[in-house]
Amino acid sequence: MFSMVSILGLLQALTVLNAATASSLVKRESTCNTPDNRACWTDGFNITTDYEEETPFTGRIIDYTLVLEQYDSYLGPDGVIKHDAMLFNGSFPGPTITADWGDWVNVTVINKLQANGTSIHWHGMRMLNNNINDGVNGVTECPIPPNATKSYLFLAEEYGTTWYHSHHSAQYGNGVLGAIVLNGPASANYDIDLGTFPINDWYYESAAQISSQVQAPGAHGGPTIPPAADNILFNGTNVNPVDSTMGEYAKVVLTPGLKYRLRLYNPSVNYAYTFSIVGHNFTVIANDLVPVDTTNPSTTVSSLFIAIGQRYDIIIQGKSEEEIARDPGNGNYWINATQPTSGYCGNFCGKPAAILSYDYPDATDELPIVDGPVPPDVHCEDTTDFRPVVVRDIPPSEFSVSPYNTLPVYLMNNKKQSKVFWTIDDVALNVSWEKPLLEYIREDSTSWPYSENALEIPPESEWSFWLIENKSKIPHPMHLHGHDFVIIGRSPAPDGSSLSDAMTPVRPFDPVLDTSSLNFTNPARRDVTMLPGKGWLIVAFRNDNPGSWLFHCHIAWHASMGLSVQFLERKDEIKNKMDLNLLVDNCNAWQSYIDTNPPWQPKNDSGI
Repeated sequence: MFSMVSILGLLQALTVLNAATASSLVKRESTCNTPDNRACWTDGFNITTDYEEETPFTGRIIDYTLVLEQYDSYLGPDGVIKHDAMLFNGSFPGPTITADWGDWVNVTVINKLQANGTSIHWHGMRMLNNNINDGVNGVTECPIPPNATKSYLFLAEEYGTTWYHSHHSAQYGNGVLGAIVLNGPASANYDIDLGTFPINDWYYESAAQISSQVQAPGAHGGPTIPPAADNILFNGTNVNPVDSTMGEYAKVVLTPGLKYRLRLYNPSVNYAYTFSIVGHNFTVIANDLVPVDTTNPSTTVSSLFIAIGQRYDIIIQGKSEEEIARDPGNGNYWINATQPTSGYCGNFCGKPAAILSYDYPDATDELPIVDGPVPPDVHCEDTTDFRPVVVRDIPPSEFSVSPYNTLPVYLMNNKKQSKVFWTIDDVALNVSWEKPLLEYIREDSTSWPYSENALEIPPESEWSFWLIENKSKIPHPMHLHGHDFVIIGRSPAPDGSSLSDAMTPVRPFDPVLDTSSLNFTNPARRDVTMLPGKGWLIVAFRNDNPGSWLFHCHIAWHASMGLSVQFLERKDEIKNKMDLNLLVDNCNAWQSYIDTNPPWQPKNDSGI
C-alpha cells in the first residue's frame, strides 16, 4: 500500500492554486513565439518581462508521475551492466517534464526502491514561498520511504531548461534524474527546438560504493581520488570506449539552412567539460534559467565550458548544402566534450563524442573524419561574460567583507572516524533525515545541531553577499537553491601546473587590490558557478524567499562529504508562507519505515 502523502500534496496544490489564480489568467497568443518572433510570449509578457516580479498565470496544473525502481543488473546504453541502477519509469534519463511559463507542475513520485528512501529536487526552480517543495531530505522534508508516494507542486515562475534529481546522498549517480523544459520566450529566433541534450559521466559501480571509497583517506591524508568514469553519455547513450561495436553514438540531425535550439545540461556527479561542435559556432541564449542578451557578440562562441548542474540553451545555425560540400569532411561532424588537462574536473581518458549530421540528398551515413581543433583549456573556469536580458544592478554600498559573510572551504581528515570531509565555514554539513530543518521551524525551535550548518540571513538586508574562499586546489561547482545569484567577482582560475604545485599559495580576496575588479552593473546571473581552486568567489542574491536553502558543491562526492551550508532566509516568515504541517505525515511514514525495516544502505554521509 502506498502512503497518503500524495493526497496531502494535492490539498496543498489546491491551497496554493487558489492564491495564484487570484491574478487574472493569461492565454497564449498564437501569433507569439513564432520562428520570426521568439521574444514574444503572450499579451504583456515577453523576453524583457521581469519573471521574478510577474508571472503569466495560465490556471493549468500539469501532472506527471515518476515511478522510481531499482535494477540490480541494468544493461546500460554502452552494453555493460551497471550495478544498482535506479531509474524513473525504467529509463535513463527519466521522463522530460514539460510545461509552459505560468503553469503549475504537480509531480507524484512513487518510491519502489527496495530499501532506500529518496527525495527529488527541482534544480534551479525559484520556489518562491514554497521551500517545502524544494525536495531536499534533511532540510525541507524527510525521505520518501519505500512503497510510499509524495506529490511536489511548484509554479513555473521562470522558463528555459533545467533538470530534476535525487537529493538523497549521492543517489542521483545511479540514474535518478531527468530534464525539465519550461516553454517561454527566447532572446534570439530559431526554427526548431531539438529538446534537451544531457552530457554526463557514467559509472558501472553504484554511487554508494564510490562515495564510500572517496570518503576514505588516501595518500597524504587527503581523500581517495575518485575512479575515472567508465563512459561519458550524450543524450543517454554512447559507444563503449573499450569496444566500439557495443552501444551507439548519439546523433543530432539538422536540415541545411535552418536554425536549431539545443538545450544542454550537465547532470554529472564528478565531471565538467568543454562542449564544442567541429566546424560550427553557436549562440548562447540562456545560462541556467536566465535569458542572456544575444546582441552582445560574446554570446556567439566556438566552445563552452559546462560545469556540473549548469544548463545552456544554444542556437545552431545549420550550414547550407554548399557550405557542407566545401568543408573538409563527409558532411558529418563530431560533437565533443573535452576535459581540462589538469584532471581536477574529471579524469576520463578517452575522447567522448556524439555526431551532428545533416538530412539532405547527398548526406552520407558515416562517422566524421575531421577531428577539428582542441578547444582552449579554461582550467575549470566557466564564463561570466554573458549579460542577462532582465537587468539587475547591485548597490555597491551594501557590499562589505566581514567574518560573518566569508565562507572558507577546507578539506579535513578526521582520523578518529577514518573519513575525509569537506567543510564550509569550518563545518561539514550533516543533516538528519528524521528531522529536517523545517521541522525545527514548525516547532518554533532554534535548537538544531551545529552540524546543520545553518546561517541565518539578517532579515533587514535587501541583498545577501557571500565571499567564498577555497583553501584547496580543487575547484568546485557551487549551486544555490531557491535563487539565481549574481557573480560579483572571482579570482582567475590557476592553470593546471600551478594547481598541482602544493607550494602554490592560496589567493584570498584582498579588499585593497580586488575591489576595483568587482562588477555591480548587471553582472552574470545564474544558479551554478565555479569556485576557483586556491581562490575566491563573491556572489549575491536577493533576500526575498523565506526558507532554508542549500548552497553546496554539486560534485556528488563533495556534497556527500559535507561541502554545503544552509542559508536560513526570513526565518520568522516561513510558517506564514507555507503549511509546515504537511511535513508530518511523510516524516511519520519515514520513521515507521526505519523502525521496522533498517535501511539497506544506512546514512553514512552528509545525507544530501
